[in-house]
Amino acid sequence: MVEAIVTSAVRTAIGTAFKGSLAHTQPDVLTVPVITAALKESGVAPDLVDDVILAESLHGGGDIARFSAIEAGLTHVPGLAVNRHCAGGLSSVLLAAAGVRGGGERSIIAGGVQSSSTAPVLRLREDPGTAWLFQSHRPTPDAPADDMSVTVGWNAARLSGISREDQDAWALRSHRRALAAIEKGVFADEIVPLPVPAADGTVRIFDTDEHPRATTDAAKLASLRVLHPEIPGFSVTAGNASGINDAAAALMITSSDVVDADGLPALATIRGGASVGADPVRTGLAVVDAIRKALSRTGMAVTDIDLWEINEAFASVPIAACRTLNLDEDRVNPFGSGCSLGHPVAATGARMLTTLVHELGRRGGGTGLAAMCAGGGMASAVIVEVGP
Repeated sequence: MVEAIVTSAVRTAIGTAFKGSLAHTQPDVLTVPVITAALKESGVAPDLVDDVILAESLHGGGDIARFSAIEAGLTHVPGLAVNRHCAGGLSSVLLAAAGVRGGGERSIIAGGVQSSSTAPVLRLREDPGTAWLFQSHRPTPDAPADDMSVTVGWNAARLSGISREDQDAWALRSHRRALAAIEKGVFADEIVPLPVPAADGTVRIFDTDEHPRATTDAAKLASLRVLHPEIPGFSVTAGNASGINDAAAALMITSSDVVDADGLPALATIRGGASVGADPVRTGLAVVDAIRKALSRTGMAVTDIDLWEINEAFASVPIAACRTLNLDEDRVNPFGSGCSLGHPVAATGARMLTTLVHELGRRGGGTGLAAMCAGGGMASAVIVEVGP
């Protein structure tokens, strides 16, 4: 049977939206370098690339994947832009793996991009002063479509009995893990250095995640005001939620036939995955459903997974998953996640897989699972295996 092999996995460093290093960087400036690097590091011949699949969010219109393919010199590649909100990056990889395993495609570059800083504000013609983005679901009082702190963060916390202290503690650990990883150079092999022009015309190289805060401590997190003090017991703050960020990530997914024939690097095998839908009220808990479905499809159990990446859109989400599935928290997000590294929405899934594949390789192999929920009651999960 043809397998879907990850032959390269790269990403940009993650910028803090609006005020960070990528605040004036358009999405194609993020995607072209990672596509180029993914192609080069994979060893795949350009004419064997059959498609580029990129997740996008907020921009809408056009086709960022096709635009980026042309800019990267892959004019023969069509390009497909997908949108599954936060889970888009994982879904693009699942689509690529399915295409390769089906025997119709040889190599596909899959990933995602998020430039929150430059996302256009769409406005209704009837009311030019009204910002508009199509909603992920029809809003209800307990699941508003434009406030994920309630729909995802708070609902996951209250439905799972997770306290403010639990969330703050998870967020603090996330920052400490991310800062330690950056200091040790853990991400060096996966980050593509990005030339970024400054306002004065000079160019600097952006190659370090800038969102984690060294000044974060327990006292500071505890002092933060909850986002909705009018809701009794509300426990979500800016400190135990993810950031708003900019980044891009890409993985080359290649047929095992091509890998064997051309002697290409095999970083990981995509063993399977799944996407699910749930009541929007349960968006933050849908990640558990996606994990269970992915494990069932592959005939695996929780105990078969050596390392986990569960996005911290809100700290309550991975806490709920760990408690429900009885996961060892030491094996979840070893280098931080959304609360610290940030959450470049459409790129996050591909970023998580990139980090997961590289870390499993450093550990001498193993099986990893990346999962995340997405607005509107969606979630996706992807399982990868790295050989010894």
